[in-house]
Amino acid sequence: MLTIICGLAPVLTAAPVRGLIDEPISIKGHLLPRDCPVTVCAQMHSEQGDLWEAFAHYKTNADGTVNLTTDHSVGGSYLGCEPMGLFWGLQPAPGGREGLRLRKKNMETPLVVRVSLLEGHVSSRDSQSTELAAVTTERWYMAPGVQRIAIRQNGVIGTLFMPPGPGPFPAMLDLWGMGGGLIEYRSALLASRGYASLSLAYIGHKELPSPRNRMNVSDSYFNSAFHLLQDHHQVCADRVGIIGLSFGVYLALRTATQPSVMVCVSMSSVNKSVGETDFIKFLSTIHTHLFTSSPSSYRLMIRTCCIGYQMEETLKAAGKSQLFTRLSYPGAGHLIEPPYTPNSRASLWSVKPKKLITLWGGHLAAHAAAQEDAWKKMLDFMECNLRR
Repeated sequence: MLTIICGLAPVLTAAPVRGLIDEPISIKGHLLPRDCPVTVCAQMHSEQGDLWEAFAHYKTNADGTVNLTTDHSVGGSYLGCEPMGLFWGLQPAPGGREGLRLRKKNMETPLVVRVSLLEGHVSSRDSQSTELAAVTTERWYMAPGVQRIAIRQNGVIGTLFMPPGPGPFPAMLDLWGMGGGLIEYRSALLASRGYASLSLAYIGHKELPSPRNRMNVSDSYFNSAFHLLQDHHQVCADRVGIIGLSFGVYLALRTATQPSVMVCVSMSSVNKSVGETDFIKFLSTIHTHLFTSSPSSYRLMIRTCCIGYQMEETLKAAGKSQLFTRLSYPGAGHLIEPPYTPNSRASLWSVKPKKLITLWGGHLAAHAAAQEDAWKKMLDFMECNLRR
């Protein structure tokens, strides 16, 4: 049994208690006996009601504290000094539904994570562990003052997030992969960092042409979305870029516009209707267009595998390597998302006509480090080339 010091109960603090999802949190335990085993546990319910949790085992310091920013976990969901391990280490609780992936849908509410301090080293809240202290944190994608605007214009289906203030702002067109629907959380976070961002639906949305499991929009749809964003009165028309993930990278490269920057994250295999030879030829066409652009008007950043190498070598051969940055993260999975969010190595893709689980890959710690580094470098890249 843990002994209470001088009649004072242990205290657990988190700073900030409320913040953006990409902001680190400092978590500390105080008024504890020295050299005692304790567990720090994080629990969160998703919007669908599923429980996610993470555990980390620590030994209190000589002054009766535990500090996740400087101390090392000796067991649980992660090992070593990982200040945000309780957040990126969140995984579905045992006994829950199969194939879960954490994706926030309502940007106007936070993810609420309860962090508790437990006596001893435990890895389940069902055990007979004693809770010594707890604190509740709020993790937001949308900062105060950010506007969320539904877009239904010229056939374009999307959501525009606008930073606080009159602008004009640099902007990004946000393209996700073949999972479909309208994914808003990256755009909300980009707007929280000062960029107008339009998240675009192009497959799997009830307001798009049927059937919902097939992409029935043409290249002109993406061009219309880009120009809609570019023409907005609060957007700098000459400072608009495109960000794509997975199949969204392919679509970004196909969009026949003049973006100021392009951020390509984990490009997937190309559309089955496009052969490999044709696709390489297509890339060459895009490169020719890039080569004729002035260095100040176009920048490309990519995190892919073989396609990234091909593009890099082609740009080098043309003397345009300064237009290209390639990042590579061994041990990371396919879904490089905003930092401190958990990675799902596998998740449910579909249930009809049969249940299909997609393998995304990645090791938790390596993937978390990749997300943190990539997000910082992406924002630095955009700051350098969109705000100039």
